Amino acid sequence: MSATNEKNSWIHGIGPGLIVAALVFGPSKLTITSKIGANHEYGLLWVIAVAIFFMAVYTVIAERIGIASEKTLLAMIGERWGKGFSMLIGIAIFLVCTSFQAGNSVGVGIAIGELTGTSNVIWIIVFNCIGIGLLFFRKFYNVLEKVMMFLVGLMLLAFLITLFEVKPNVTGVAKGFIIPHIPEGSMGLIIAFMASCFSIVGAFYTSYLVQERKKAAKGLESRSKNSSLTGIIILGLLSAIVMICAGAILFPQGIEVKTATDMSMALEPAFGVYASAVFLIGLFAAGFSSIVGNATVGGTLLSDAFGGGGAFSSSKTRVYIALVMIVGAIISILFGGAPLELIVFAQSITIFIVPLIGVTMFFIANDKKYMGENKINPFLKISGALGLIVIVLLAVVNFIDIFLK
Repeated sequence: MSATNEKNSWIHGIGPGLIVAALVFGPSKLTITSKIGANHEYGLLWVIAVAIFFMAVYTVIAERIGIASEKTLLAMIGERWGKGFSMLIGIAIFLVCTSFQAGNSVGVGIAIGELTGTSNVIWIIVFNCIGIGLLFFRKFYNVLEKVMMFLVGLMLLAFLITLFEVKPNVTGVAKGFIIPHIPEGSMGLIIAFMASCFSIVGAFYTSYLVQERKKAAKGLESRSKNSSLTGIIILGLLSAIVMICAGAILFPQGIEVKTATDMSMALEPAFGVYASAVFLIGLFAAGFSSIVGNATVGGTLLSDAFGGGGAFSSSKTRVYIALVMIVGAIISILFGGAPLELIVFAQSITIFIVPLIGVTMFFIANDKKYMGENKINPFLKISGALGLIVIVLLAVVNFIDIFLK
C-alpha cells in the first residue's frame, strides 16, 4: 500500500472517534469545563483523566461490538432482552439528544449573531437547515467526517495557542492531574463533567459509526480496532486545555462563568481585543459540530429502535435525524436561550440513564454469541465493570443532591 493510501486509511480510520469527540465537546461541555477552571483552577484536572479513561474503555468496547457483528447494537439488545426494551433505550437516547439539541442551536445562534450583529434566530434556522442539507449528500458519512474533523481542529488550535501564551503553573497543573481532590461545592460540576465526558451514549453510537465505516471502506476494520481512541484523546486534550486556560486566567480574577463573554476572557492573553471573536468562532464550531453529531445520534438510534435500521443511507434514519434538528431548533427559538446553570443541570440529569445503557453494552460485549473472537479481554472487563460502578455511584450522589437536599 502506498504512503498516500496509508495516510488516507489512517485518517478514515480515526473518523468515528473524531465524530464522537466533536459531538461530546459541544456548548454544554465548553461551559462546564470553563466553569470548573474558573471556580477551582487546576484542582479538578484529575476528573478529566478519570473520565477520559472510562470513555476510552467504553469506546473500544463499542468499536469491537461494531466490528464483531453486522447486527446493530440495538438489534442485539432487542434479541436478548426484547424489542420493548431496545425501543425504551432508543427513545430515551432520542429524548436526551433532543433536549441538548436546543443548547447546541442556541450556541450557534449566539456565536454568529454576536459576530455579525444580527438576530440569533436567523442563524439558528440557517445552520439547522445546513445540517439537514448534509443528510441529502449521497455519501453522508464521509461529509460528516470531514465537517467534524475541521471543526474539532479549529477548536483545538484556538485553545492551544492560548495555552502557550498563558504559561500556566506547571506544578499546579501536575498536582491537579495526579492528586484527587474534591473542593467544597464542586460535586455538581464533577457529576456534570463526568456525564458529558464519560458519554456512554457517545460510546454506544461508536458501534454504528464503525459499521458505517466498514461499509464505506471494506477491509479497514481489521486494521483499526482501537482507532477511535485518537478522537477520545483529542477530547481529553480539548477539555484539559480549556480548563487550564480558564484556571490560569479566570480563577485569579475571581470571574464566574455566567455568559459567553465571561468564557471568552480565557482567550485574551493570546488574542487580546479579538478574544471575543475567536471564542465565538470556537463556540460556533462546538455548537455546529454538535448540532450535526448530536442529531445523528438521536435520530439513528430512534430509527433503529423502531425498525428503520441504523444505516445513514436509510431514508427513515434521515427523517429522524432531521426531526431532532427541527425540534431542537424550535425549542431554542421559543425559549430564546439556555442559562448556563440549566446546561449544567441538564447534563447532570443524563447520568440517570447512563447506567442502564452501560450495563446493556457490557453484557453484549461479554456475550460470545454476538462477539465471537472480539469478545472483550480481562482488562476491558475489569475496567468496564469499574466504569459501571463509577456511573452508578454518581447517579446515586446526583439523586441525593437533587431530590433529598
